[in-house]
Amino acid sequence: MTLSRKKYLLFAAIAVAMSVAGMLVILLVADLVLHRRAERSAGLNRYGYRGPVVGRKQPGELRVVMLGGSTVFGYGVSWNESVPALLEARLREKSGGRPISVVNLGFNNEGAYAFVPNLEDFAYLQYDVVVLYEGYNDLAGDNGVNSGVFRRDSAIYRLFGYYPILPIYLQEKAMALRYGNDLNAAYRDLGRKSDDPSAVVFKPGLATRTSAAAIDAIGAMTQALDGRFERTRTKPATAEHESTLGCASPDVTYCESVAAAIRFSLARGLGVVVGSQPRLPGRRSPEFHARQQQSVTAMIARIFGSEKRVVFADLSHALDLNDPNITFDGMHLNPPGNRTIADALMPYVEAVATK
Repeated sequence: MTLSRKKYLLFAAIAVAMSVAGMLVILLVADLVLHRRAERSAGLNRYGYRGPVVGRKQPGELRVVMLGGSTVFGYGVSWNESVPALLEARLREKSGGRPISVVNLGFNNEGAYAFVPNLEDFAYLQYDVVVLYEGYNDLAGDNGVNSGVFRRDSAIYRLFGYYPILPIYLQEKAMALRYGNDLNAAYRDLGRKSDDPSAVVFKPGLATRTSAAAIDAIGAMTQALDGRFERTRTKPATAEHESTLGCASPDVTYCESVAAAIRFSLARGLGVVVGSQPRLPGRRSPEFHARQQQSVTAMIARIFGSEKRVVFADLSHALDLNDPNITFDGMHLNPPGNRTIADALMPYVEAVATK
């Protein structure tokens, strides 16, 4: 029995649809497995923030979100050794049994520009207090505005709120298979110089290179699928330019981004803590950081000075970043250093949580 042309085309379309659906299910399952392994260590959970998924807000729960770059994310430490996790632990100790959660919305390399987009994207968490803790990634000022909102680079995340990790994992796995520990070759492929020119060179065999090629192909497939959902890209809006802010160049955009996040929060009846990070070591960094923080401190006093739900936490001298006992690179803190910052932030969070 021969099929008519219409039936043949219908059958073919169904077969293709089932194949694509099966492939998507396989990729989703693989992505979920990776998320499960990563969310309690170095990676992000399926919703794009660090640590376990917090779930639905409980009755009477105090929910805090902390935003910033790698110092909030906890670069170099486990999720439960980051500032947000340690802040949550300290707040729970004094809560008298009240449920409290502090959600880590930090993302490596993001600056203040990303505050409002991230607050918008995670509004479903129904948070009560917002902690804004970023300045390092904005030291370039108005001449080099950090406009990264990196979760939104994923079309799947923008459409569904699900943050895929499989493409990143596959890319890293393929590089590891292809180059082994030949950092020079890997960095040359990325257009950068290796920081370790004396690295031992491992030359992968044919089987390993073939495996790398296969993983590359799967990785390209997942990125292509992501691209199918692509929509017109638009930059997230920050605060409008307002002379009333009183901030001077080169920190106008930074001040406006902080002000936009404060306004966003106040419009929703939330408490806001703006934290100043410890002074960076080096020749010019302390000067730039001090100027930036003086500018934003003065802006907060001018614009939000009468607002009791907004507090500024000056942690610029809470730690000495020249001390190797608290930091491994002069910026990112080890667990004891993060605990010091969490302890310093705690009274400020408590203050705005009760207003």
